Amino acid sequence: MKTNTVYKRAYNRCLDMVGAQPVGQDMGSENELAGELDVSRTTVRVILDALQKSGLVELGPRSKIIRRRPAEADYFPDLETVSVSASVEQKFMTWILQGDCKPGQAIYALDLARQFRVSTSAIREHLNRFNHFGLIRRRQNGGWVFRGFTEEFAIELSEVREMFELSSAQRFVALDPKNPAWGKLDQLERQHIALMKDIDTRYRDFSALDERLHRLINDVSHNRFIENFYAIISMIFHYHYQWNKAEEKTRNLAAVQEHLAYISALKSRDVEAATITCRAHMKTSRVTLLKSLAPMPEEVAGRALRKPREDKFVYR
Repeated sequence: MKTNTVYKRAYNRCLDMVGAQPVGQDMGSENELAGELDVSRTTVRVILDALQKSGLVELGPRSKIIRRRPAEADYFPDLETVSVSASVEQKFMTWILQGDCKPGQAIYALDLARQFRVSTSAIREHLNRFNHFGLIRRRQNGGWVFRGFTEEFAIELSEVREMFELSSAQRFVALDPKNPAWGKLDQLERQHIALMKDIDTRYRDFSALDERLHRLINDVSHNRFIENFYAIISMIFHYHYQWNKAEEKTRNLAAVQEHLAYISALKSRDVEAATITCRAHMKTSRVTLLKSLAPMPEEVAGRALRKPREDKFVYR
């Protein structure tokens, strides 16, 4: 079996799947669950055994029947499900978003390693990714310089994200009806509906659903450049959803509703409908990202909604 952290993450994801289905529902085959959770069948068997011991699932010779919905106490704590890489990512983004890092400021791997309590190699690996995308710059005499998460950077990132997402959404609606991505989309739809019903208490759960939906859509492109660049896109949008607390519940409810409209358009297999809902959601995401940087005057908000320039690639 894979590492304990991988198991715990997969177990928590499986709890989400259990919670999204009615009591009495069969969870499906081990192969299907392995595909949904992106783990081996061996790991799935360990997860199912744990679910049975907790009274969540009743296992039969050829069945896996849900007996109750998971409670918060059934989940592993977040701290136990985070890999070293993800931990560094979280701490580094929080450090940037808290304003501890200013444009032009020097960044030293040793200092961050001590602050984050991780190895310098883990820090260097993470910083090299940001260096590649222009958020920081490597200095000739060692160390890095933070170039700044600016409005210009956010707008450029949003434009690239929209290009990728539109291309992927158009591919998604053309998928074979038997493609497992449709089942994953159905599951995400159920989870969005469940979140909307409990939005008063669960509105902070939106960022995780947001990342999973957009990852699913972009993954169908099987494009190495989208996959590599999407890591930083996902990370920045994900953390800004978490960091910007102003009207968080209202904003997340609106985003859930946009997601459901987007999912419905994808399931309709109508390219035009998928394109329209995708563009609308990307526009909202761009404004949300820019608002998280600083209070925006009207003229800046206008820039966030500007049409792409003629010299940039535009999907039609």
